[in-house]
Amino acid sequence: MMQPFKQLLSRKVVAVSLSAALLMTGTLAIPAPEAGAMSYSKAQDVIATSKSYMGTPYKFGAKLGQTKVFDCSSFVWTVFNQYGKKLPRTSKEMSKVGTYVSKANLKPGDLVFFYSPIHHVGIYIGNGKVIHTYGAPGVTISDMTKGWWKNNYTTARRVM
Repeated sequence: MMQPFKQLLSRKVVAVSLSAALLMTGTLAIPAPEAGAMSYSKAQDVIATSKSYMGTPYKFGAKLGQTKVFDCSSFVWTVFNQYGKKLPRTSKEMSKVGTYVSKANLKPGDLVFFYSPIHHVGIYIGNGKVIHTYGAPGVTISDMTKGWWKNNYTTARRVM
């Protein structure tokens, strides 16, 4: 008879303790999970939209809101803006929004950043590939698992 009472009392102590922790701090000290990826269908839409700009010429400092030329960040800004996601103007500023994603956990639609300090951004499309723009040929797809892209990868963020 005494054992069930102790279990009940123990549960109440735990419940009161958790309630007090929430009341005083507004949160529990539980690690936050890594951000969830955008839905598969939305990621496919973002990728399809980004691919629709393949070959669009590169121009450093390209003006936001137009689609005749892009720099890397205006390209990413334009694609995500079409899905209601407002991003900062520069790749460096973009690298501070959303949630960090490790390279091993990249999902299509994540933003990937290059150089140190950061001054290049693209959209991860899966299978180690990134769609982005720089110089000729304009908007293009590169393999992040090889060469320069592999050696200069810096970080990634999940923004949707």
